Amino acid sequence: MKQMVALALEEDLGPGDCTSESSVPQDLVHEGFILAKEQGIVAGIEVARHVFELVDQDVVFDPQVEDGSAVEVGDTILRLKGQARSILSGERLALNFMQRMSGVATMAHQATRLLEGTGAQVLDTRKTTPGLRAFEKWAVSLGGGANHRMGLYDMILIKDNHVDYAGSMSAALRGVKHYFDQGHPRVPVVVEVRSLEELREALTSSAQEQLTLTRLLLDNFTPSKAREAVEEVAGVLPLEASGGIDLSTLRSYGEAGVDFVSMGALTHSVKSLDLSLKSQPHLSA
Repeated sequence: MKQMVALALEEDLGPGDCTSESSVPQDLVHEGFILAKEQGIVAGIEVARHVFELVDQDVVFDPQVEDGSAVEVGDTILRLKGQARSILSGERLALNFMQRMSGVATMAHQATRLLEGTGAQVLDTRKTTPGLRAFEKWAVSLGGGANHRMGLYDMILIKDNHVDYAGSMSAALRGVKHYFDQGHPRVPVVVEVRSLEELREALTSSAQEQLTLTRLLLDNFTPSKAREAVEEVAGVLPLEASGGIDLSTLRSYGEAGVDFVSMGALTHSVKSLDLSLKSQPHLSA
């Protein structure tokens, strides 16, 4: 994550901030503050801290709230004091991270609230902005959601294409069993199913292979079909609903009895939270 911040700063700052260097006195020490222009959940404060540390370690960084806090319009999120040029040079990158992360955290919070009382938990997906996955998944957790797999390396997730390429659900799971038998790390195994028939095949095949599944993912099931799957599995395995689910349909899946609902919209369709850095005007002598 620190490498990504450094790369983003290099992209924005380049050889130098020519606007600030040309228009603001070099020795001017000033103050600034970042405020909320929308209601939401703030995230990315610690990322912003690192941005200013890279720009100028002498900038005093004073958060007024913690990451994951609810903010209202007009709330001060953090205060800054230091060289005016340094504050101006780090402003946009700090805000870009904070606005994006706060938008994700706010949607995750909304999703979590919608699932209250159902027992289901909202998960993110790999549908993240390239290079920003760790930041966006951090924001999901700050908003009250939970993280799905981080990448292709920490979970085996047999999806429809894997089944189709392997030839069948049985063949795909047989391959997973062979993979583990070769000594590869026994990461969690989740299987996506497209129908109740495929769900039954996954349960039967995994039992035959003596392969322990972590959960079953119900792909593009309607809430009523998801309820049927819950009744059929009867608690043998946790169930996850996924596929085109948004805030308008989320609760119906929780009420169907699934354990998890994964939403790509948490990261691929989120609106950044409106934040702004303000400064008191500097009056020249």
